[in-house]
Amino acid sequence: MTQTVTIRPATLDDLEGIRVIYNHAVVHTTAIWNDMQVDLENRRQWFEARMARNFPVLVAVAEGEGQVVGYAAYGDWRPFDGFRHSVENSVYVAPQAQGRGVGEALLRALVACARERGVHRMIAAIASENAISIALHAKVGFRTAGVFSEAGTKFGRWLDLTFMELLVGGGQPT
Repeated sequence: MTQTVTIRPATLDDLEGIRVIYNHAVVHTTAIWNDMQVDLENRRQWFEARMARNFPVLVAVAEGEGQVVGYAAYGDWRPFDGFRHSVENSVYVAPQAQGRGVGEALLRALVACARERGVHRMIAAIASENAISIALHAKVGFRTAGVFSEAGTKFGRWLDLTFMELLVGGGQPT
């Protein structure tokens, strides 16, 4: 079943909803390889850093409810000049909205933003056990570029990391 959502640029008023979704992923999933939950000030700094670099932060808002049920963003893939045409994406959906097309809508909108902004390649780093995220990215056109074994830990165990990539097509090598 598809949930009806509006995808739009995030505002400061959306940061509490983003924080709640982020913290849920920290506590309950291997989607974020951090152990500590964040406060609203952390999300404000994260948001302002994205805005300063002209990186989009998008939210999915449930129609009729006005509640943030997902968000997507991208940022630097690696902080070196030679990688300036590549970005790394993040897509997170609230538990109650998962499996309803929200993640796909967010990812497609994020790719469209990247194309408009001249991004050449979008990269996703996904816990290899996260078959749903891997399938989502494949559905949008990403291909698996490689897997790093035991690249990190969460919940006291080693995790493999799958890298996926999408040629967005923008940008010229400069």
